Parts: sequence; structure tokens; C-alpha cells
Amino acid sequence: MTNSFVCAVDVGTGSARAGILDTGGTLLGRAEHPIVMNRPKADHAEHDSQDIWSAVCIAVRTAREKAGVAAEGIVGISFDATCSLVVRGRDGGQLSVSVSGERRWDTIVWLDHRAIAEADECGESGHAVLDYIGGVMSPEMETPKLMWLKRNLPGTWNEAGYLFDLTDFLTWKATGSLARSQCTLTAKWTYLAHEETGWRHDFFQAVGLGDLFEHGNLPEKASPVGADIGRLGAEAAAELGLTEKCRVGAGVIDAYAGALGVLGGFAGDETNIGRHLALIAGTSSCVMAMSPDPQPFAGVWGPYYGAALPRLWLSEGGQSATGALLDHVIRWHGAGGEPDAAMHARIARRVAELRTIEGENLAARLHVLPDFHGNRSPLADPHAVGVISGLTLDSSFDSLCKLYWRTAVSIALGVRHVLEALNENGYLIDTLHVTGGHTKNPLLMELYADATGCTVVEPLADEAVLLGTGMIAATAAGLFPDLNAACVAMQQGGRKRASNPAAGGRFDRDYRVFLEMHRQRQALDAIR
Repeated sequence: MTNSFVCAVDVGTGSARAGILDTGGTLLGRAEHPIVMNRPKADHAEHDSQDIWSAVCIAVRTAREKAGVAAEGIVGISFDATCSLVVRGRDGGQLSVSVSGERRWDTIVWLDHRAIAEADECGESGHAVLDYIGGVMSPEMETPKLMWLKRNLPGTWNEAGYLFDLTDFLTWKATGSLARSQCTLTAKWTYLAHEETGWRHDFFQAVGLGDLFEHGNLPEKASPVGADIGRLGAEAAAELGLTEKCRVGAGVIDAYAGALGVLGGFAGDETNIGRHLALIAGTSSCVMAMSPDPQPFAGVWGPYYGAALPRLWLSEGGQSATGALLDHVIRWHGAGGEPDAAMHARIARRVAELRTIEGENLAARLHVLPDFHGNRSPLADPHAVGVISGLTLDSSFDSLCKLYWRTAVSIALGVRHVLEALNENGYLIDTLHVTGGHTKNPLLMELYADATGCTVVEPLADEAVLLGTGMIAATAAGLFPDLNAACVAMQQGGRKRASNPAAGGRFDRDYRVFLEMHRQRQALDAIR
């Protein structure tokens, strides 16, 4: 095992990353390559899956070179990706999902909200599958996107022969296998992994997708996370710079890889894992909690059986725009500009100075409701909009810093809102494990502890998402007897940050305002 290594591939919204890990979970080499996105109109976002595969290949080859590991030493590979929908023709070629008609744009990005009306229709069906997605269908799931595609691009639908979640597309490119991950199908395709017959064909009939299986090449049974899908194909091995001896594991959606990376140390500890919440926070934020028993309730996706760890049910909440919202505030404000790392750092430094000067009640009358891209949890309302209360004519850089600070507060309060829903429905969460881009933002890391009252753990692993996917690759390669064993062996631990009890009263007040703003927005929407 000491001479065996694995490759983890993570495809996010803007780039493909690859990492080479050893069996202890140490990241030996990492590389990243950008991917393109097409935005032909509002709420439409599209990828080119061939561009994604090319980026993956470049990242894998570069990461292996950086790690100094021979191709023969990489015995396992797995993929995680955003829950984007890839459409291919019966010949395997690209088909357009775009109103532009360009064939290269064959992938509807996870954040694309073109199918809000179709998502509403799914919810109105009242079908039993809704009991396992929090009662409400999200436009970020695949069924509404498929409905939109069939209605609006019938030519593409008629030619379609393969429909993939992006993770499963990458597995197909790597092996030629039509296997689909239990994670992707359960979380985004209404597959009921806990039942003998996972697909509910009557649901698809009810929403006008009775011919889905004629176009999707979907299997009757999903493959458990970490299952050995097969060896790399000759062409894929050459493109990736690996060998055909490398085994490919059934992967996961990117946030689920992050959950494995930060919660993997509790694999097999069913008594305590329910106290821990994974917060995978970047452009958007996902929160994930696991338990041995299903905890179904409205407004939080799931419970999903075996979507991350075997035999455990997973509940997923989240916020559709968090890092993206802070970027938006910077671009939107007159004193802002390009929201690069330097600008975020400059604002954070000035916020710290202003808090020293003006005290902890900095901009106390400025309140933000962060639902600029809908409310994923716990309201499950994709139609929700953002609200800012307390604006003045001040357009200085300091006013930007105050708005940024109060937006960060609102993001942390949104996590508290989700936590409250989870804990009112069977969980006893007191610890947040945070990974992703937000760990680089000192304001958010402080707020996640102080605004929620939870202990916050920042993983020691540089790349918790790559670590989680590496655990899956190691399982598929047979380096460990099962996924639980791989997770325990490869986990890296983390640094703890306790909440500040003195800040509790201030954030309790902010949270009361936060909830009142939700109520007032609903009241305004109800006026006819």
C-alpha cells in the first residue's frame, strides 16, 4: 500500500482540479484548469462537457507531475462534480441544451434556474418521491431541467441517447460504463435507494417524462459510492496520463465529497455522527448531516439513503449564493470593483479596523436577507429574493465594507436558520466542519462560530473535497476493505474554534430581525 496512490478529480463551477494522494490521505500534488461557461440569457448557464473532460485531463497530468508519482503508481481514480446535467446523442456526440443551438453547450449547469416553473409542477404532483427531497422540487435538480429540455428543445430531446449527472459522465468517459452513482441518482434524480425498486416510473409519467428511459440509458440499479466501476479505458488512460490498470470508483456530487472529507473520521460511529454538520462553502454553500435513521422534513433535501456513507441517511440543506453574493456586493457597490482575493482581503482588514473604532454594533441598523438566488433551505423557495434594509446615501469604501460585513452576518444567520430546522427535526448538531473557499475568509469563519453558537472545525487537509474523492478512489482500488475503513484511515482532523459567548446576545437580536424580514417579505409577496 505504501507504493500505491490515488487520483481525485473535482469539477466545480469554474474549474477542474485534480490531486494525487497517498493511503494516509496526504495530498502530494494538485493542479487546476479553468472550464468555460456560457450565459446566453438570465438564469441560463451552460458548460461544454468536452471542454470539462479536456480540463480534467490537463489537471490530472499536471498533478501527477507535481506529485512526482509514476503513472503505474496510481491505482485508483474517482470523480466528484457539480450536479450539472450532460446530454449526449445516441452516437455519444454532443447535443445542444442552449437556446443558441450550439452543440458544444451540452451541459446545463447546476445553478441554472431556467426550470423554475417545471420544478413547481413537480412539487404540485404530490408524488411520494417528494417525501425524500424535502417536499419541494428544486430547479437545481435534474427532473425539472429534463422537463424544460423536452418542452423547449424537442430536437435535442428526440436525439438524446445518454443523460448523465456530470460525475457519471466523467466515469463514462473514463471507462465506457453506464453505471450511475447512488449519490447522484438519489440526490438529484428521485431514485429511492432504500427501496427494492429505486425508480418510480409513475412519477416520470405524471410530469411528462414517461420516455425518460428511452433517452437516458439509465441503469435499473445505482452503484454504491466507491464501487469499482472498472478499469480506465485505453483512450482515457492515454488522455489522463495514467495506465489501464487504474480502477475507477463510483463518485459523488462535489459537496458530498466535501462531507466525506470532513466527516469521514466519524464513519462507523453512528452514535456521534449526528452531532456533526459538514458545511461546504464556496460560491454557494451546502450543509450535510448524517444519521442512522431517516429524518424527513420540509425544506431540507433528503433524507437520502447511502448518498455518502453506506447505511446512513443524509439530509442536505444549503444556500444558493454565499461567496457569489459577497462577490456581487463588491461588483454592485459604487466603491467596489473586481471581487478578487485582494479586494476581499482589503475589505476584511477595513472591517476589522471599523469594528475596533465603532465597536461590535458596527452598522447595527443595516440588515440583509441573503436570498438573492432563492432560498434553498429551510424555506425551499427558489422564488425568494434578497432584501437590504437600512441604506443611506453613503457611497464610500467604508459603506461597502459595512454592507459586506452585514452580508457576511446574514450568510452565517442563514446557516443558523438551517441548523435550527435540523435540530428541531431529530438532529443534535453542535459542531460545524467547514471546508471550501470560506475558510480563507476570516470574517465568515468567526461568524460561523459566533452567530450559530457552535464549535467550528477547520480541516487540516488542504483540500477536503479532493480528500473525500480520494477516499472513494482508494476504496474502488481495493486499498481498504470498504469506504468506512478508507475514510477513517485517510481523515486528517481539524482545528477547533469555540464560539464567543459574549457575542450571543448581539446575534440573537440580529437573528430575530432576520426571521422578521423573512415574514415581511412573504407579507409583501402576498399583497395583490
